[in-house]
Amino acid sequence: MTKISWIIPVVVAILVLATILILPSHKNQIKNAKPLVFIDTPRSGERVYGIVILSGRSKDPDGKVKVVEVKVDDGEWEQAHGTLNWSFYVDTRDLENGWHTIYVRSFDGHLYSEIARISLLIENEIITDVHRWGLFVAVANVEDIETKLGNGMLNLAEDMARYFISNLGYPASHITILFDDGWIRDEKGERICTLQDRVNRIDYVTYGPATKDYLVRSIERLKEEANKYRDSEVFIWISGHGVGEEGSIGRKLIGRSEVVLWDSTITDRELGDLLDDLKAELCLIVDACYSGEFANRLIFGIPSILKSGIPKDGRIVITGESRFSKGYASTISGPLFTRLWFEGLKTGKADGFKGGVLKLGRRTHLRFFRDGRVSVEEAFYYARCMIRKNYKEFILMQPQINDCYPYRFPFNMGEMFLGD
Repeated sequence: MTKISWIIPVVVAILVLATILILPSHKNQIKNAKPLVFIDTPRSGERVYGIVILSGRSKDPDGKVKVVEVKVDDGEWEQAHGTLNWSFYVDTRDLENGWHTIYVRSFDGHLYSEIARISLLIENEIITDVHRWGLFVAVANVEDIETKLGNGMLNLAEDMARYFISNLGYPASHITILFDDGWIRDEKGERICTLQDRVNRIDYVTYGPATKDYLVRSIERLKEEANKYRDSEVFIWISGHGVGEEGSIGRKLIGRSEVVLWDSTITDRELGDLLDDLKAELCLIVDACYSGEFANRLIFGIPSILKSGIPKDGRIVITGESRFSKGYASTISGPLFTRLWFEGLKTGKADGFKGGVLKLGRRTHLRFFRDGRVSVEEAFYYARCMIRKNYKEFILMQPQINDCYPYRFPFNMGEMFLGD
């Protein structure tokens, strides 16, 4: 009994000491604070349409935010881009018109923030009796590429879009403009505002990021709508940096043309696969360095070894440059070839321009060929001619055309008039 009486107090003392050492004192306990999240744009109650760019901020008072998540109505939580400054794209065309609620939360690895929310009124314009669609894609200021091209491509895309709406009968809601990551930047590359927040945006035109995902989505949506009707017309313009090395002609002979997107690239073959089942009449212009393969052309109209799969009956495929040529773009007004092509189209100056024997582009003196309208082909040959005459320092650009309208050679004697 004496031995047991001695052991029990010792065991109790050890347990008490262990408890004191293991459990932290109240003074040393640190309580984890919830992270915070804020929605900056758009504001609750705004009317929106097309692709909406949500943006905001998050912070953690005593740690680091691991992730920001967004949910639309009763949908699933999805991860936003970034944490301290986050953004998220919502394509409202996938939702019904009316009021919808956006929820946002942040997570620090232990606790979620209080949920921030806004209500938005979605009002997408629905037009079914006009079957024309336009897609304008421009990538100018990719972070990893030293040469920045400013906002000239966006300016040109919007100029063309306004003309297509006002003069060619394209509904504004059938036009999509994808530019960079959906943001306007200053000369230092700092974000200024989203495309949708600008005062001079075009009403009902869908704006979004020129990422590969949204390019694919836009083409898939366009095909879904255009393939419903036999008289559909589609215009697609893609411009940006081309992938290639000046002077490496041997390698280019067996390589594909490739255009840089905001987060990736797209090759001529990939675009051909995307457009394979499009049944509408198509005019495609790719204005980027070394882009000739999109039209299955090398230079001087010489067919390429590889095939993009884009040229087909009822299509005209144009590139601003040959397979071996660099292009030129202004930071204010965009790429040179497209500027001249569009100038010839909208002013009527291209009326009567033909390829000629060498396909260099010249104006015919026969009144029979001047009918007061400008076709896609006439605008192309006008641009080629103007480069040769007025921009001789860029004569090596060598724009290319593969004209399969209305059918492949030799049955391509007709001309494509947009909006006709």
